[in-house]
Amino acid sequence: MIPGKYRSVSGRAANNVNCGLHLVIQTSSLPEKNKVRFKKVEFKLNKDPPSFPGRLLQHDLERNYSSRQGDHINLVSSSLSSFPILQRSSEEKILYSDRLSLERQKLTVCPIINGEDHLRLLNFQHNFITRIQNISNLQKLISLDFYDNQIEEISGLSTLRCLRVLLLGKNRIKKISNLENLKSLDVLDLHGNQITKIENINHLCELRVLNLARNFLSHVDNLNGLDSLTELNLRHNQITFVRDVDNLPCLQHLFLSFNNISSFDSVSCLADSSSLSDITFDGNPIAQESWYKHTVLQNMMQLRQLDMKRITEEERRMASVLAKKEEEKKRESHKQSLLKEKKRLTINNVARQWDLQQQRVANIATNEDRKDSDSPQDPCQIDGSTLSTFPEETGPLDSGLNNALQGLSVIDTYLVEVDGDTLSLYGSGALESLDRNWSVQTAGMITTVSFTFIEFDEIVQVLPKLKIKFPNSLHLKFKETNLVMLQQFNALAQLRRIDQLTIDPQGNPVVNFTLWKYYVLFRLSHFSMQKINGTEVTQNDMIMAERLFGILAHVASSELPQYRLISILGDARKKQFRYLLESKGKKPGIINEENNDSKRLVGENTNRATLNYTTRDFYNEKLEEIKEKKKFCKTYVEDLVKEATEINMKNEALQKLWPQMFIELVRDAVIEIRNKNSYMKLCLQQITDQK
Repeated sequence: MIPGKYRSVSGRAANNVNCGLHLVIQTSSLPEKNKVRFKKVEFKLNKDPPSFPGRLLQHDLERNYSSRQGDHINLVSSSLSSFPILQRSSEEKILYSDRLSLERQKLTVCPIINGEDHLRLLNFQHNFITRIQNISNLQKLISLDFYDNQIEEISGLSTLRCLRVLLLGKNRIKKISNLENLKSLDVLDLHGNQITKIENINHLCELRVLNLARNFLSHVDNLNGLDSLTELNLRHNQITFVRDVDNLPCLQHLFLSFNNISSFDSVSCLADSSSLSDITFDGNPIAQESWYKHTVLQNMMQLRQLDMKRITEEERRMASVLAKKEEEKKRESHKQSLLKEKKRLTINNVARQWDLQQQRVANIATNEDRKDSDSPQDPCQIDGSTLSTFPEETGPLDSGLNNALQGLSVIDTYLVEVDGDTLSLYGSGALESLDRNWSVQTAGMITTVSFTFIEFDEIVQVLPKLKIKFPNSLHLKFKETNLVMLQQFNALAQLRRIDQLTIDPQGNPVVNFTLWKYYVLFRLSHFSMQKINGTEVTQNDMIMAERLFGILAHVASSELPQYRLISILGDARKKQFRYLLESKGKKPGIINEENNDSKRLVGENTNRATLNYTTRDFYNEKLEEIKEKKKFCKTYVEDLVKEATEINMKNEALQKLWPQMFIELVRDAVIEIRNKNSYMKLCLQQITDQK
């Protein structure tokens, strides 16, 4: 057979014998002479009985039907019936008792066929029939062909229990229905219709060939029960995904050409079919992908043909190799997924511990505000050591995790992760990792250190270790570290070098201060930082930082006690002296990292060095003093405001009274000098009295 073409059972049988057929409309009211003679139709019929074991349908079922024009048909108009009545001679009935073709007769209805109870093959191809009717008496029919008509609904077949082949291609059918009694159906052709859904065929357990090409199907499912189906044609639809095909135990040929399938996941059920040997995907988006052929072959090793081409052993071997590589990738991906999930669970647990700690700190602060100053101190301290006094929170794993994830620990309180050149520390317990014996290669590779869910006070204590263990660390990141005041940035001055600084707004309220970046640039100016929170530092930023905070360092050094100032100056001089000693005698141009570090330390301005970090303990000691100062300042400002308000009120009153006062002054002066002699005598008298 030619691929893409179909021969109907009747078309395949019509090839040997010519027979005459007369179609007559009977009436008892008309005389014999009024019968109208039309043309006579000849058919070539095969005397041999039809054979069904062979393949009846090809992939597309775009069929070439063989047909012949007949010679004569006699029709007589009738007033008793609206249907033509078919009659054949006795000889014709005996000679061709099992087959009848009414092809290309321009029929709009099915004629009444009486006395033809032995018919097995009936052909109505290429007519204009809109409804299946008048064939319920042909209960021995095996093949029924209505190809290329105008049928809109499947009906009138309930009595044809012996029907094996039903050909309804190229009609106007919108729904598969009324096939309940056709349990012996072997071939069902519904191509070229308007069907949008596969339904009502689950009872056809003997169906071998199903053709639904050129319909409006968007998905394939509801195929359960078709246990004998060997060929399924779904070409030229709008299919995006396929299901239930793996439940067809005998399916060998599946044609999905020219649909909208774009990924193998949408047809993954095909990989579970053990019987499928021939499949087509050409004309789909998936067929344009470079991985298409290898993916199909490695998931469907039993295939013999793909897109109408035989699969070679070399193609199978390549698919097998790729399948092994893909399996290795999956195992590695699974391993990474486990590690990623463990990391997520640990970080979530550390976050819960952090939230509990912050909540306890907030509660303690609230309680202290409510207590009197002489009330006993709450036994719970703020420092991180109290974490161990509270039970660890444990919870069930997410429902979506598989059995392999059940062994992951969710009670870890810290996490240390090295990812490329980044060292990430989660939880205060992770700071202990700085005491490990890090390899020179690993330690030298670390350029970024990230702190998360760790109190900044605890980080300050390990900064000297960080400088020694990871000499190439240039970028520090802080997230959820309780950076709450600018003073805390002073602690970073003790590091070897910082090129970049990232302060995440989450858990670090200090970033809400407008000038925090300028303070960092001012205090750590000896590092010549390049970026802050991913933004390049410009020369204008450095100038602005000096303008804003330059006076601050001067004031701080001026107000510092004499003994403390001498101590700081002494340290600076010691560093400078040590640098000079270490660099003495070395060749020009050869300066190691330690000398660079010393240069940076010497380069730190003495005034800036007085801006040290105030620890939390010292801050707590000074808290009452700060409160008193705030109270004094508040009272002082209130008094100033009150005094200014009174002065302003007096000024406003004076402004209101001054015009009248001025008038009175002028009037009195005019009255006094109106009599010049009297005024002069009065003035002389006043002078005399004063003496």
